[in-house]
Amino acid sequence: MQKVASSAPTAEIPATDSPVRDVLNFIDGAYVGASGHFFDKRSPVSGALIARVAEAGRDEVDAAVKAARAALHGPWASLTLSERTDLLYGVADEINRRFDDFLEAEVADTGKPLSLASHIDIPRGAANFKIFADVVKNVPGEVFETATPDGQGALNYAVRAPVGVVAAICPWNLPLLLMTWKVGPALACGNTVVVKPSEETPQTAALLGEVMNAVGIPRGVYNVVHGFGPDSAGEFLTKHPDVDAITFTGETRTGAVIMKAAADGARPVSLEMGGKNPALVFADCDFDKAIEGTLRSCFANCGQVCLGTERVYVERPIFEAFVEALKKGAEAMKLGAPDDPETGMGPLISEEHRGKVLSYYRKAVEEGATVVTGGGVPDMPAGLAGGTWVQPTIWTGLPDDAATVTEEIFGPCCHIAPFDDEAEAIARANATGYGLAASVWTTNLTRAHRVAGRIEAGIVWVNSWFLRDLRTPFGGAKQSGIGREGGTYSLEFYTELKNVCIKL
Repeated sequence: MQKVASSAPTAEIPATDSPVRDVLNFIDGAYVGASGHFFDKRSPVSGALIARVAEAGRDEVDAAVKAARAALHGPWASLTLSERTDLLYGVADEINRRFDDFLEAEVADTGKPLSLASHIDIPRGAANFKIFADVVKNVPGEVFETATPDGQGALNYAVRAPVGVVAAICPWNLPLLLMTWKVGPALACGNTVVVKPSEETPQTAALLGEVMNAVGIPRGVYNVVHGFGPDSAGEFLTKHPDVDAITFTGETRTGAVIMKAAADGARPVSLEMGGKNPALVFADCDFDKAIEGTLRSCFANCGQVCLGTERVYVERPIFEAFVEALKKGAEAMKLGAPDDPETGMGPLISEEHRGKVLSYYRKAVEEGATVVTGGGVPDMPAGLAGGTWVQPTIWTGLPDDAATVTEEIFGPCCHIAPFDDEAEAIARANATGYGLAASVWTTNLTRAHRVAGRIEAGIVWVNSWFLRDLRTPFGGAKQSGIGREGGTYSLEFYTELKNVCIKL
């Protein structure tokens, strides 16, 4: 993104008659600029300038952290659990009341089809507040009766306290959903937050500030600072000494940098990072369902899903038929405008990311891949030609150590390879430094349990993909992450346990 200098307006962010809006930081309950520094946000669909975003400097980040610290020990701390969770229900209801505003902002930033964002991003973004409000209201405690020498005894019980000021570093692929996945449990547990959304998708995080004010969340509880990583809001926030914990979703190299920053002060981190996820397709699968599920896991959201599939292993008896059917499905996808109901795939998030994806399209050919379909940039009609479009792409013929097969691409592409037996499939699926997700397609129940148990990943789907029960643990193995969130597992990160011992 291009940085530009400008004066810093102090108005809030509602849309104006101009197609270009100013997106401001939200600090201590108010929208503020950032010392005159703005950067451009362009539409992935057309390339047109759609917003100027205020980049937070050290002063703005410091003000946000101070506001969060003050709120942590202010009115927010004095609320009862019931009062706090009622407010979070109010946040969810207000997001749903302003559904169209959030949908417009999310689609403008990401370019994803309205059909996708309206069924997943916005509803789940709102639901996260209710889900985690319910979780904290229903967590059981435990009490231990302890014998003492005088025979009177003692009681020991655990109390959960907020971890403090939480920095939430959020990704651009599912901006509202994955931001509220962090903010929902953080606030439900009594913490305050400073959110750093991706510079590519700033609008829904900023818009949520209006919701917080509307429902009566005390000022300083929710703060948003915009900017980049190094020498910008991301670095200033993660290195701030008054940040008590850091939660991050993004690629592995950035996660490693954040983990190093968190070492100062021994601050806890929750990291959900990259993946190179496999799908294992056995010959006894329901073929049509396996094709439909794999099309989704490879190409949904233009392949920009951390849980998506980039490596597909197919049992040899059905290999050729599977490749042909997946090719037919990929070529049937319509690339188009978000508001076109027939659009099956939108653009990539940015020109920079398209450059990365296209570099792997070229590398695959250099490595000797057979291009089954795609591999380039589609011809788009007027009005869309300036967007960051790429073709859905399928390869075969590469060895397992090829860069295209081992490195995360995060685009609408996959490599398909045959396998001959179960042991081989499992070994090849696990031959990666990542371990975020996997899919297994088989109608053999015994095999399903056996294979799922041996896959080294945080989540394994059997005969499905992207089916989530939010009460279950979520996170990655190996270089895909540290920690688990979801349901009561989120409490392990967003709270600290204190033991109270009472002598009777």
